[in-house]
Amino acid sequence: MTVREESETNTGAAPSIADLIIQIRDLYYSVNGTPVLDGISLDFRRGEIFAVIGLSGTGKTTLLRLICGLIRADAGAILIEGQDITHMAEADILEVRRRVGLVFQYGALFDSLTVRENVGFWLYEHTNQAEETIRREVLERLRQVGMHGVEERMPAEMSGGMQKRIGIARALIGNPKVLLYDEPTSGLDPVIAATIDELIVELRDTLNVTEVIVSHDMKSVMKMADRLALLYEGHVRLVGTPDEFHASTDPVVRQFLEGSTSGPIQVV
Repeated sequence: MTVREESETNTGAAPSIADLIIQIRDLYYSVNGTPVLDGISLDFRRGEIFAVIGLSGTGKTTLLRLICGLIRADAGAILIEGQDITHMAEADILEVRRRVGLVFQYGALFDSLTVRENVGFWLYEHTNQAEETIRREVLERLRQVGMHGVEERMPAEMSGGMQKRIGIARALIGNPKVLLYDEPTSGLDPVIAATIDELIVELRDTLNVTEVIVSHDMKSVMKMADRLALLYEGHVRLVGTPDEFHASTDPVVRQFLEGSTSGPIQVV
């Protein structure tokens, strides 16, 4: 039974602490005194696909960077499997980061490195594993994303969709328990975008990873996500299943889903 099926058959049932892989509590983050996240709280459950949606500039990508420990919150807590990373020393947070893989919006591959070197970058830089061991790990990750046989090619030889898959393979190095995606289908044509969507679902089902997706592609996330959260003006406006979003009468939620220029959301 998938997470979505469980949520539909257990409506209203609160998950146990053991079911929660990430807990975000009263999280604040600002830039030059301007609040970006203003006391948000969210839970991510083991093995679910969770989509974070909202207008541009509402802190969606910032939230991913905070979960990875790439930036630090002003206040609040981010617990990954019960460990609060918000005040962790850098040396300690490196170990936690191994449990969390980040897929950047445009792949963020190193142009001067081969696909093998890109995918295995973390292992080359942070471990003393033998070359052959790293190579086997890289080949397995490339196989999992449908990119076997390209390990010695350069990123410039890859299409946008192929680069995205390679970025996912790199995020899988180290067997993370959580995968974070920043606009995974941005810049891709509808057919290639659909293949990335299918891959995201396949990885959840085969590897049992929790996947958190930031996206503006509402058709995509409504099809994939077990639950969603809408960020608006620094707050969580609604958390729920796709069906609960479609049923919502909140004018902000309705305007966002419909893409209307009329409503409480001010179009700048």
